Amino acid sequence: MAGLDRNLHIVVLMGGWSAERPVSLMSGKGVAQALRERGYERITELDMDREVASRLYDLAPDVVFNALHGTPGEDGTVQGMLDLMGIPYTHSGCTTSAVAIDKELTKAVLVPHGIRMPAGKVVDSESLYADDPLPRPYVLKPVNEGSSVGVAIVTEGGNMGNPIGREAKGPWQDFSSLLAEPFIRGKELTVAVLGGKPLCVTELKPHNDFYDFEAKYTDGVTEHVCPAEVPAEISASMMDMAARSHALLGCKGASRSDFRWDDAQGEAGIFLLEVNTQPGMTPLSLVPEQARHCGISYGELVEQLIAEALGRAK
Repeated sequence: MAGLDRNLHIVVLMGGWSAERPVSLMSGKGVAQALRERGYERITELDMDREVASRLYDLAPDVVFNALHGTPGEDGTVQGMLDLMGIPYTHSGCTTSAVAIDKELTKAVLVPHGIRMPAGKVVDSESLYADDPLPRPYVLKPVNEGSSVGVAIVTEGGNMGNPIGREAKGPWQDFSSLLAEPFIRGKELTVAVLGGKPLCVTELKPHNDFYDFEAKYTDGVTEHVCPAEVPAEISASMMDMAARSHALLGCKGASRSDFRWDDAQGEAGIFLLEVNTQPGMTPLSLVPEQARHCGISYGELVEQLIAEALGRAK
């Protein structure tokens, strides 16, 4: 991108202490390498610790590429800090990040505007040992984690017990409250939005039938079909829902909307699960893959996100 100054001092902020730390480190190192390959020499890779504010103050970057995933890098905390410091940064701002990482708040914003999302409710984990919150099968997930961290599908014949046993391994052991949603049969699909425009639809076919954390970030565990082999009207509907969700939440840069599609219901079977405001940038990540399908290389994608961040700052 000719408009970017190759002398920019760019800090790639990565790591942190969330459950998604390993993914963030992969994303950050990929971004830094791409920038160096495109002629940027003043690149600093910063593994976030509790002294991040003072370290950023000393570094005085022109812009931060936010490659953090999960809390506190994706929930508005780091965004608020960077706003106070007056440092431009990639991806969404403080308010959008705080809302989008919370699945219930996301529903409160999107559902009134006609975005179809699974009905559900937040339950105390302790209550699961007494009774099921929903008819089985249903899904339990943390309210504000990403990358399918802590997601469990509770089935009729599963080995978790009925009701769930206290000793059964699952997110109820790690989180005091969880979001319970009906399980939606069918296909797992995702749409990236870049600069407000949807790129395409990818179908995810995990070999273990569940697109969990391991399936997302272990090579060979999940097949990506890009573009997805779904009817044109289904693809168009998902892309429209992703673009509208991006706009309604106020997302900036890139976002990724994850869907389930019950093909027996046609368009009525499309359900948005969540909107990721800082999608992964690893070799297996979906946004770079969709960008590549649309003729945008990894390096060009990184530059585009930085240019957008600097443009907002002006």
